[in-house]
Amino acid sequence: MVLDSLLRDYVDNCVLVRKIAKFLAAVGISPNLLSVASLVFAVLAGLFFFFAGNAPHLPFNPILLLAGVFVCLSAFLDCIDGVLAREIGNANKKGDFLDHVLDRYSDVFIIMGIILGGYVHPRWEIGAIALIGVLLSSYMGTQAQAVGLSRVYGGLIGRVDRLLIIIVATLLNLIYPYPIPASGLLSVLSFSFLGWTIVIFAVLCNVTALQRFFYAWKRI
Repeated sequence: MVLDSLLRDYVDNCVLVRKIAKFLAAVGISPNLLSVASLVFAVLAGLFFFFAGNAPHLPFNPILLLAGVFVCLSAFLDCIDGVLAREIGNANKKGDFLDHVLDRYSDVFIIMGIILGGYVHPRWEIGAIALIGVLLSSYMGTQAQAVGLSRVYGGLIGRVDRLLIIIVATLLNLIYPYPIPASGLLSVLSFSFLGWTIVIFAVLCNVTALQRFFYAWKRI
């Protein structure tokens, strides 16, 4: 969650990001269009994770590289849409609502792409638990706001953290696409870097959901 907070602050105050937002505003690009484009790149990322995982084994998988590029593009557009909305004075509840809905679809497409790509095969249940944790941690944050509290971003891992972890794991998977550990007593839990990313999400995202629940519960 530290990375999540730091990156949000950095994006909000970055001169380059503000210049990009000013340019987009000048050419008539709307924040909602950026949110939709972010979803499109997330869908492409999920598809390419799926195709990369089911492609013939290659020492260097260019399909996986494209998946990582699409995650980066999706994350960048998701970061800048709010800055653009504030730049043009169009930050409103409707845009915020749309952004959060599309973010959840983006999360599902990217993570399902990794799961269906076979990176946690044959332990599919780990993928299901991870997806539940991702969705519930986001739900707890916004549900707190729905009952009259401020939106909750706290906890071990936020959305920005997840995207950064996926990007790093994708790069590591490109360099070393083999299971860890490769053999031995723990071979039943032997996954590549992307597979271990899903395991991390299965644990930390559900812990984050509980942290946000109890934080809100104490303040209601």
